[in-house]
Amino acid sequence: MDRARSRRHSDPMETSGQGPVQTVQTASSPATTPAAFEKLVRSEFTPRTTYLNSASTGLLPGRAVRAMHEAALSVAEGRPADMFADVEAARAAFARLVGVAPSRVAAGASVAVYSGLVAASLPAGAEVLTADGDFSSTVNPFHMRADLKVRAVPLERIAESVRPGTALVAVSAAQSADGRIADLPALRAATRAHGARLYLDASQATGWLDLVEHIADVDFLSSVAFKWLTCPRGVAFFVVPDGPEDPDAPGAFGGVPALLAGWVAGEHPWDSCYGPVTELARSARRFDESPSLFAYAGARHALAVIEELGVAAIRAHDLALADRFRAGLAERGHEPVASPGSPIVSVPGLGVRQAELSAAGIEVSDRAGQLRAAFHLYNTEADVDRLLEALGAS
Repeated sequence: MDRARSRRHSDPMETSGQGPVQTVQTASSPATTPAAFEKLVRSEFTPRTTYLNSASTGLLPGRAVRAMHEAALSVAEGRPADMFADVEAARAAFARLVGVAPSRVAAGASVAVYSGLVAASLPAGAEVLTADGDFSSTVNPFHMRADLKVRAVPLERIAESVRPGTALVAVSAAQSADGRIADLPALRAATRAHGARLYLDASQATGWLDLVEHIADVDFLSSVAFKWLTCPRGVAFFVVPDGPEDPDAPGAFGGVPALLAGWVAGEHPWDSCYGPVTELARSARRFDESPSLFAYAGARHALAVIEELGVAAIRAHDLALADRFRAGLAERGHEPVASPGSPIVSVPGLGVRQAELSAAGIEVSDRAGQLRAAFHLYNTEADVDRLLEALGAS
């Protein structure tokens, strides 16, 4: 790439991650009425099935699809768009959604990568406390280090199981299999009491749970964005502690090492394309993975939809549908896994119905024999009732 072109592309990355002031658009005001919420949703989402599977993959809004199409065309036609600007806009949007400065947010593609970096920050012999049956990308990187002591307990007992010598608690905010929610205030109290850190995988929570309320209780946070944030696959974020004045000082960014640093992790990326990177970014951007640019071209616009709707309104909408489903299950003699306050509802013994339901145009998941339904912003009461009717037909 010639120097003239590299300079033309340098600004979005050169200015990224330097602090709370960013050169990207601010969030729009959330939809303020149910009618406005419904109008925006119906203008963006056009499912052709009864889609109740957002815990697996969220639907893409129309504006994200159009942006990705335009980005792909720009490359096909030999005039590549500057999609690095989309990465910075997405980073800033995610930072607003969780209540941190963009300088604390790394942009990548996988929770497993960021779990691995947290694992790499721990000294040999450190104890890591996890929840039984938590998602593999959250916990497996800790098991890959044979010199760590990884202990798993039931989710309901994780806070009381923190003890002297526990270095880190690694847990999902909401469990993938059944939607159970971690007691974050209790976890924070326990980790503070014993000097442990808290690593939260928020993949099943960002988009419907107000993480701004909890971010001060968390040391590290990761999240994919293709579920409840309605982004394309290939987008994930990682939140680290505030960096010190000297970002290369021991313990900076919570001691997480920039093991995967490539050229995009340089303070001046377009001057870091060859040979060793001489200066890593002074922000969390030092933990960036080389971005999947087409995915970020869509993510920027998908995150804007979440901001325009507002997490509080999305949460109220999602939980009302989940509670309607729980009530309908009770009327039919089914008892779901207890997951109060979660839009994910899992029903033991009904997972075998997944293929039959899919054939009927109702998309849910089978997780370990449990039927898992996940209710999100584009779902309606009619969707809930259709699933209940189908389940009641057996």
